[in-house]
Amino acid sequence: MLKIAIVGIGNIGNTHAKCYQDNPNTEIVAICDIIKEKADAAAERYGAKAFYSIADMVASGIEIDAASMCTKGVENGGDHFQPTMELLEAGIPTLGEKPISNTIPEARKMVKLAREKGVPYGINLNHRFTPSAMRAKEWLEEGRLGQLNLVNMTMWINNPVETSPHFHIRALHPHSLDVMRYFAGDYAKAQCFFRKGAGRKIWSNLQANLLFRNGVLGHLTGSYDAGGSYGLETLELVGSEGRVVINEACQKLSFFPRRSNQVECYEHLGGMQAFPDTFASRIGAWVDDLLNGTPPDEIDAKAEDALKVQLVIESCVKSWEENKVVTVPQR
Repeated sequence: MLKIAIVGIGNIGNTHAKCYQDNPNTEIVAICDIIKEKADAAAERYGAKAFYSIADMVASGIEIDAASMCTKGVENGGDHFQPTMELLEAGIPTLGEKPISNTIPEARKMVKLAREKGVPYGINLNHRFTPSAMRAKEWLEEGRLGQLNLVNMTMWINNPVETSPHFHIRALHPHSLDVMRYFAGDYAKAQCFFRKGAGRKIWSNLQANLLFRNGVLGHLTGSYDAGGSYGLETLELVGSEGRVVINEACQKLSFFPRRSNQVECYEHLGGMQAFPDTFASRIGAWVDDLLNGTPPDEIDAKAEDALKVQLVIESCVKSWEENKVVTVPQR
């Protein structure tokens, strides 16, 4: 039974907590939030002890096997750095929220510290933890798609929030760009175009052209100005022998063979109903990695993966600002 701490008990922190509550292999023992009232209420709700700083939590001597780090901040990643560094310094395996950070130097420091300490450090890149994504990955590795040529991704939601100019790409598209990388490998080059929606102050729409190191071509369409109940997300893998489409992160998986009209379709593969279910799947994989003693550098969706996603995000921003194709750094 793993003893879990939740750091940052807002909406996402409570989502993590519910997943741990439902997992038979975990017990929530600590809630940490700088807002005392929030920490106290959540601690009572989950039968845990409340803390108002990580320093106090560590100094208390309470046994903690792992922590979920769910603070938010600027671009949903601005408050990740300091608490993550404190958890890693204390040797506590940490599952962070995406984005790993909204600045590359901070992301690099967190990855470096985890590596030096030998501490497992994962990120909640949950779109790769669906039965549909895992089945599609199996098909790809088995050669069913033939040579992978194209990866196309569309992700849009209705988000009226106006903060920093590039809030949209930095807050939403760690998901998109990670799941594309999950199938096609590391990025080589990026070219991106942005557009402000009607009445917007931020760059709320984007189109990105992407080249992977293995020659696969990628394309991402994203928006904070779209809505509706269907068509929010589509992932397409195009190979020389077949095409795969995943709709709504997990709801429908289809295989279209190149030389036949016999389409193979799965609805709610593995019983996963909708995107919220992906949190339990990802957190379950994190728990399994810890219980199985998976080496830190083999953790699925480890911090290094999230850093590589942020590197392509910043390359997209640079491409737009400097009007050029940008070579993506590898670390």
